[in-house]
Amino acid sequence: MTGKNGQPSLTYADAGVNLEARAKFVERLGPIAKATHGPQVLSGVGPFGGMFKLGDYKEPVLVSSTDSVGTKVKIASLLGRFDTIGIDLVNQSVDDIITTGAEPLFFLDYIASSSLSLDEKESLVQGVADACKAAGCALIGGETADMPDVYAPGDLDFVGFVVGAVEQSAIIDGSAIKDGDALLALPSSGLHTNGYSLVRRVFSVGIDEDPATERARLEREEPELGSTLGEALLIPHRSYVAEVQAVREHLKGITHITGGGLVENVPRMLPSTSSGQAPATGSRRGPGLGARIDSTAWERPPLFSLIQREGNIAEEEMFRTFNMGIGLVVAVEPSDVDTVRAKLPEAIVVGEVAEVEGEERVVIS
Repeated sequence: MTGKNGQPSLTYADAGVNLEARAKFVERLGPIAKATHGPQVLSGVGPFGGMFKLGDYKEPVLVSSTDSVGTKVKIASLLGRFDTIGIDLVNQSVDDIITTGAEPLFFLDYIASSSLSLDEKESLVQGVADACKAAGCALIGGETADMPDVYAPGDLDFVGFVVGAVEQSAIIDGSAIKDGDALLALPSSGLHTNGYSLVRRVFSVGIDEDPATERARLEREEPELGSTLGEALLIPHRSYVAEVQAVREHLKGITHITGGGLVENVPRMLPSTSSGQAPATGSRRGPGLGARIDSTAWERPPLFSLIQREGNIAEEEMFRTFNMGIGLVVAVEPSDVDTVRAKLPEAIVVGEVAEVEGEERVVIS
């Protein structure tokens, strides 16, 4: 094709955006997404908007969340492993909304890059679809953006958006939590998706040095992990949908242990003060509900010990950055502990709700 001056014309593909490849990718997505659809989904992949018919709710409250996989994508890109971070994307998002008691309904994803192949993009979306299906959530759409000059070759961003619903009368908001309630925890499957910017510096990977050297560090066997470092870092984020649904009638509060660890996330399910009211603006917080957590109640996974040793990281910083082996914490009446543990044998009593003073609402011993 030639331009007006008789010279070869510049095309969108020359600028780094291949429309033909994009069309082929959309064709691949159809069967992948359709496998997650139930009768509530009224549109396939292709229309400008995904359509979802809300089911049998009397007073439905929609609950939404959005997040990215963060710099964990740097590890995936270095190793050429894109089959797990789609699972991360879905599970971290559905775990956020189930803290309200909501069930996930539908999901959308966004992939931005400059050089991902069709196979790599398909691998990303297949992971999303697999996790959606496991969570009972429909993948109803998304966007794939080719952005040369914004993303360097090998770089990408991976973002998800989830919508769920809960009956207004069944919302779990933590308002009933009181002093003396028990805190039970479910284990994480690894780092999940938080703390990777620190981890990458500890092990000098994904920091834009020589890719071959960085890859060799990730592929090194770590005897204490029973795997390579890269394999341990790419273990997918765990979903807690089934566990919450199994015991939701006993739960007074739920918190997802994401960025900020136990220190920052446990208070997110607690009333602001013992009276349930927030302190006056500008006032120093007096006695109020907090949490006392016994760090010896569970065995710390070896990955966290390796990170702490190799990075010379203080204990306080570890608990503020990583989940430390705990992915979800719930508050229950002490009399319900045995009932919950009978249904969830892996649940561990890690502490209790207690009156605390000062700015720190979580005391870890």
